[in-house]
Amino acid sequence: MNQYPLWKYLLILAALVLGLVYTLPNFYGESPAVQVLPLRTNLKADAALLARVENALKTAQINPETLALDATSVKARFGDTESQIKAKDILQAQLGADYVVALNLLPRSPQWLSGIGALPMYLGLDLRGGVHFLLQIDMKGAREKAMESAAGDIRSSLRERNIAYGGVSRDDNRVTVRFRDAEARDKGAAEIRQRFGGLVLHDRDEGSERLLLVTLNPMEEKRIQESAVQQNLITLRNRVNELGVAEPVIQQQGVDRIVVQLPGVQDTARAKDILGRTATLEVRMVDEERRFVEGSPAPFGTEMFRERDGTPLLLKKNVILTGERINDAQPGFDTLNNEPAVHLNLDGVGARKFKEATRENVGKRMAIVLFEKGRGEIVTAPVIREEIGGGRVQITGKMSTEEAKDTALLLRAGALAAPMEIVEERTVGPSLGADNIARGFNSTKIGFFAIAVFMIAYYLMFGMVSVLALGANLLFLVALLSMMQATLTLPGMAGIALTLGMAIDANVLINERVREELRTGNTPQASIFAGYEQAFGTILDSNITTLIAGIALFMFGSGPVRGFAVVLCLGIMTSMFSAVLVSRALVNLIYGRRARLAKVSIG
Repeated sequence: MNQYPLWKYLLILAALVLGLVYTLPNFYGESPAVQVLPLRTNLKADAALLARVENALKTAQINPETLALDATSVKARFGDTESQIKAKDILQAQLGADYVVALNLLPRSPQWLSGIGALPMYLGLDLRGGVHFLLQIDMKGAREKAMESAAGDIRSSLRERNIAYGGVSRDDNRVTVRFRDAEARDKGAAEIRQRFGGLVLHDRDEGSERLLLVTLNPMEEKRIQESAVQQNLITLRNRVNELGVAEPVIQQQGVDRIVVQLPGVQDTARAKDILGRTATLEVRMVDEERRFVEGSPAPFGTEMFRERDGTPLLLKKNVILTGERINDAQPGFDTLNNEPAVHLNLDGVGARKFKEATRENVGKRMAIVLFEKGRGEIVTAPVIREEIGGGRVQITGKMSTEEAKDTALLLRAGALAAPMEIVEERTVGPSLGADNIARGFNSTKIGFFAIAVFMIAYYLMFGMVSVLALGANLLFLVALLSMMQATLTLPGMAGIALTLGMAIDANVLINERVREELRTGNTPQASIFAGYEQAFGTILDSNITTLIAGIALFMFGSGPVRGFAVVLCLGIMTSMFSAVLVSRALVNLIYGRRARLAKVSIG
């Protein structure tokens, strides 16, 4: 009656072993480390960079505990903070400004655990310390910028088609185009509809003037807002990489806000500087009459920039075009040779300037320089074959598909990303984070021991079984959070403590049900069987209602509330498994093999 088949015992044993393995990394702690990340798009984290870091440390007689290469960086782990700081200074001096050398913390887990993907949970801002920013995006500014660009494009388009118009003006989120007669207005409206999508046109007459009112349609306005948020999110993620933060939180909050949490970062000024940085570009002509000599200053009226392969090139100081004239930038492919390319869409002023520059310099080289972090790099320097009009420009130049995508994102962010303002700023010190960890751990430990004492005193052997099942529940919960690489926050720790209190409730229901069956005169074996069978429905109902509340918290909450909801929902699932299957398996092993069981120890 009270026996499990062998496969159920093996399943429970496998779950316990797996839970133990994936929980272990959380007990090893972290060690100081240095992380090296390339800044320029043509530089990669590869074996060559790993060798440079290794040689630099060996020359300085600094021996790292481990030196590893991952997809984006090289990480060196050290035994103490003194070696860590010394290594950072040496590597920064050796590698130069092309690389970011950041202090970091790496888990001390053994290699065999890391090899099977057993990694510790990340610690949130409130547990590790760091900085928190809430940034407000200026959506009105994004719309106004879009309409300003539309006004410039409309002027250029009407001028190119020789359509007579009296003037183009922008008033808030509306562009007004003035015509002298209805015929010219109709031609202008047809041209605007053909050239520009996402605009709504309305006719209006004011005295002798024929007006064309241009506004954004709702879908285009929504697209501009979403694009501004996504561009800013991507730009912020790129900037945070420079800080070497292992587990940053960068996510949208509401319609027009972005939350940035940088655990482990204490330098608020530097974080602000990096978050506020953007990339842009300049278009200049190549000085083909003079050559740059290494070690000598650039000739008067020129500046030296390097191409992606490191070749120096002299460019004239006169800037033809800047990134402010870019309406849009999208990755794609060159139609001639199918190479990765970036397609730019210039505004009206930019299109006119670019057309004039290409017309006057046919046969000469024009360089497109990408500026980031105050440093310029030549993306491409093609020969102008013919006049280029229409405001559509293509950039190619020995770039991969991923580089084309990154360059397009950076240019969009530099030219069109809506301005942001920091509306909330918090700094959490590392000592406060350590204190929060200690408090959270102690509260969970005290709660567990208090429950254990009560259950054993009140239910005797069945109480001991309940405590063991509760310990298995805690093991499963921590293992699941580690497997998911979840970020543990203070509300998450509260969720763990709450889960313990809720999980024991299922065992109380089972134990009381067994007691009732014994009082009615049933045999001990029949009472155990009936207790587990009849209590299961009640346990399922109570957990489902709590799970619904947890899902609602996750769907409609944000930040700490969602972290709490994740732990709560996972805890409900693990408590169902441990309270029913694990405790039943233990009771079966203790009492199930006794054919003539006279009594059970249940208080």
